[in-house]
Amino acid sequence: MTNRLYYGDNLEVLRDASQFPDECVDLIYLDPPFNSNAGYNVLFKSASGSSANASIEAFDDTWTWGVSAQNALMDIAAGTNRPLTVMMQAMHTAIGENPLMAYLAMMAVRLVELHRVLKPTGSLYLHCDPTASHYLKLVLDAVFGAENFRNEIVWKRTTAHSAARRWGDVHDTIFFYSNSPTFVWTELTIELSDEYAARYKKTDTLGRVWSDDNLTGPGTRNGESGQPWRGNDPAAKGAHWKVSNKAVLSITGDPESTKLSTHAKLDLLDKAGLIHWPRSRQDGKAGFPRFKRLISTGMVLQDVISDIPPINSQAQERLGYPTQKPRALLERIIAASSNPGDVVLDPFCGCGTAVDAAQKLGRRWIGIDITHLAVGMIEHRMRQGYPGIAFE
Repeated sequence: MTNRLYYGDNLEVLRDASQFPDECVDLIYLDPPFNSNAGYNVLFKSASGSSANASIEAFDDTWTWGVSAQNALMDIAAGTNRPLTVMMQAMHTAIGENPLMAYLAMMAVRLVELHRVLKPTGSLYLHCDPTASHYLKLVLDAVFGAENFRNEIVWKRTTAHSAARRWGDVHDTIFFYSNSPTFVWTELTIELSDEYAARYKKTDTLGRVWSDDNLTGPGTRNGESGQPWRGNDPAAKGAHWKVSNKAVLSITGDPESTKLSTHAKLDLLDKAGLIHWPRSRQDGKAGFPRFKRLISTGMVLQDVISDIPPINSQAQERLGYPTQKPRALLERIIAASSNPGDVVLDPFCGCGTAVDAAQKLGRRWIGIDITHLAVGMIEHRMRQGYPGIAFE
């Protein structure tokens, strides 16, 4: 599949099976508009400056209650996804016929198509704000299965500011779903913060920097994890042994080792020098064991992203697009959930940040947008940023 850029309604484009057969995409990122105002009308100007009436009509009809929203609900009812049908009927009854319900109906039919074109090993990231995120989560659960929900990622999209009679709203939400339990994942790390590194103050005889941590979890258990080990009874503390499978795997390199019994894992950790035996102040005997957590070369990514700032007014990558996201954010998502050569799809590609990040990281890409300005902007952005680039 070659790199492709489509101008049109993404629902119509996605439903063309000759262009989008089943299971043809590895990763999907979408940042759909919502509660758009007159400021978005600039996006529908053609290169000559005239309004693209068909695009405006399609866009307006997508986000206000009308025939398209009614047809979307009928399409869902005629489909094979019974949980989604029940969910949308319940929302229709509860919410009524208004812009929010129109938005959910139009998103639902598009998510059905996106689920169809996503490979079993693929993932989807949906970027939204709190206006409708809780509703979208229910729709995503119905389409992808609640068991395939992976994360609700919070991105701090702006600096602190005051808001009238409420908490300052500074974050967006990104929902991460896989298409199956077997999905592409690369563990990424970022530079350790000073605060994080300061917690690691000890060095062992092998020169390893570490901090002590619990070897137990709360609550008693009846199995081996609740039984005494080397004279130490976790049940006496109202706890049970909780061994880090990641630490076990780091020692053996064998995924099968994570299936060892709890006591066998503890023996393995101790042999590797990863258990700290504190001394009792009373008699000098060994106290209750603790886990020696070694400092890592980087911090594993967390579901709160605060280290990628929004695009400021002087940023070189700034294109003036009202909903532009920083490329670093998309690079992180693409690097974590796809491999080089994979196909990345953005069905609401706006100014093309996702396709730009995909190209930079050696992925193939597909972008779809309903506005002249977006398509022209992306074409210019890609040809200027990657001289000689080939795409349709």
